[in-house]
Amino acid sequence: MVQQNDVHYTTLDSPLGTLLLTADGSGALTSLSVPGQKGGCTLQPQWGHTPGLFREAEQQLAAYFAGELHEFRLELRTDGTEFRERVWAALDSVPYGQTTTYGAIAARIGASRAAVRAIGGAIGANPLLVVRPCHRVIGADGSLTGYAGGLDRKVRLLELEGVSPR
Repeated sequence: MVQQNDVHYTTLDSPLGTLLLTADGSGALTSLSVPGQKGGCTLQPQWGHTPGLFREAEQQLAAYFAGELHEFRLELRTDGTEFRERVWAALDSVPYGQTTTYGAIAARIGASRAAVRAIGGAIGANPLLVVRPCHRVIGADGSLTGYAGGLDRKVRLLELEGVSPR
């Protein structure tokens, strides 16, 4: 587990508002939060402001928001339960410009349909918004469902990727 004093951060302006990015000492991205995000990171005084550590993430995010990048290639490091890590890995496989459902994520990780609520909880706890595309998960009926960053941001991300949300 990363010690709190080993956390590096930077902030970036984006179409979603000011993003807060954190990384561990090796430079692996550990979180990406948006303003007002449910369960998102909040800046801590012991964190080191190290913008240079995030140059690659900054470039890839700028390209993504410009519609030029469809797949992030960043070193990521998260600290979730084994179940959450499986769910997050399944999110990583949802292609740009496509959506999936909670039930499909459950099937992808070998969980039962009854696990859909737990899948939703794991997706809601995703610490890497945008980069790990939880915005691509919608309801079984095609409706938009919760998004820790707010449904307005989910709509913006889906529209950026060419998806017409309901």
